[in-house]
Amino acid sequence: MDSAPDRSAEAATPDRATFVEATLKDRFSCRAFRPEPVPRAIIERILTMAQRSASWCNSQAWQLHITEGAATERFRQALLAQVAAHPDGDWDIEPPREYRGIYRERRRECGFQLYDALRITRGDHDGYARQGLQNFRLFGAPHVAIVTSDEALGPYGAVDCGAYVATFMVAAQSCGVATIAQAALARQSSFLHRFFGIGADRLVVCGISFGIADETHKANSFRTSRASIDNTVDWKTE
Repeated sequence: MDSAPDRSAEAATPDRATFVEATLKDRFSCRAFRPEPVPRAIIERILTMAQRSASWCNSQAWQLHITEGAATERFRQALLAQVAAHPDGDWDIEPPREYRGIYRERRRECGFQLYDALRITRGDHDGYARQGLQNFRLFGAPHVAIVTSDEALGPYGAVDCGAYVATFMVAAQSCGVATIAQAALARQSSFLHRFFGIGADRLVVCGISFGIADETHKANSFRTSRASIDNTVDWKTE
C-alpha cells in the first residue's frame, strides 16, 4: 500500500518560512492608495487564500461585502455624508472600554508616528480630525470589504473574523496588494446595514480598505514597532 506523502517537512522548508516571514514583515497599514483597481482575478485569489483561515468548529463565521468601480465611490461619498450628519455613529460590537498601560502607549506611539510623518504638530486637534476623516474616505482605496459575523456566534464569531482579517491582509500582501483594517467603519454600523442590506442577524466587525499603495505618500513612510516575544510570552517549563 502506498503511504501518504509526508508534507510536514515540506511545509517547514526554509524557503517557505522565509517567504512567510518576509511577507509578514512587509505588511503594513496602508493610509494612502493609488486609484487604479485591483483586477478581480487577484481579489478572488486573495479571497480563496483567506478562506483557509482557521475558525471555531470550522464555522467560518465571516461574510464580506466588497466594492469595486463606481460602487466604491458611491459608498465613499455616502459614508462621508453619513459621518458629517452623525459623527458619533453606533456600533454592533462594543469598542474597547479603554486603552491602558502598555496598550495605550503602543496606540499613542502609532498615532504620533503618523502625525509626525504628516507634519501634524502635537496638540493640533484640527489636524488630527482631518486625518481621522481619511478613514471615511477609505484613504483613497479603490476597494473596501465590510466584514460581518453571525450574531448568534457572539465573541467566537468575532474572533474568527479577526483571524480571517489577518489572513486576508497577509494573503493580499503576498499578491502585492496593500490593506488597512478599519474599526472606524464599524462605528457606522447602522448605516452599513442599510447601505449593503446587511441583515439584523449579522454583526459588523470591521472594514478592510485595499488596493495598490501610494508609496510616495508620507502617510506610508513609517512602520510601527513590535513587542519582543519576551514581552508577550510567559514560558512554563515545569
